[in-house]
Amino acid sequence: MTLVFVTGGARSGKSTFAEARAAQVGAPVTYVATAQAFDDEMRVRIGRHRADRPAGWVTREEPLHIPAVVGEVQGTVLLDCLSLWVSNLMLADWTDDAVLAAADDLLRAARDRGGVTVMVTNEVGFGIVPDNALARRFRDLLGWVNQRAAAASDEAWLIVSGRPLRLP
Repeated sequence: MTLVFVTGGARSGKSTFAEARAAQVGAPVTYVATAQAFDDEMRVRIGRHRADRPAGWVTREEPLHIPAVVGEVQGTVLLDCLSLWVSNLMLADWTDDAVLAAADDLLRAARDRGGVTVMVTNEVGFGIVPDNALARRFRDLLGWVNQRAAAASDEAWLIVSGRPLRLP
């Protein structure tokens, strides 16, 4: 069992890096997608991501119950992404404590199942302090989830402008 944490800004190349890392394992890959299509632009974006995945990969689309899905998958898991998952949980009115408990459940499920789990997330803490309470809550909550995930991981990577930097 190996946990791989991949973070970076928007359009940094983190998903491309994560896909290459998952393929490198040599085991069957299950892509766990957390995105939801709330508008036309997101439907197009999701469709593009689906089309870009290798033909042999299995896709599981699940916006909320990620620990259960990860726990039942054999082989390699590519989870893309923690950021949208946290957003989905917030939109579903989960409390901060419930989100953090779910993150702990996810990390436990990934550790217990064996195989490689690659988790992708956005680094949102480098920007300005958001001007509204919801955005500040998201930034803080995702930061706490990312800290837990990075600490639990065997590998942690920061992707900047397409360049991977291994974190200690």
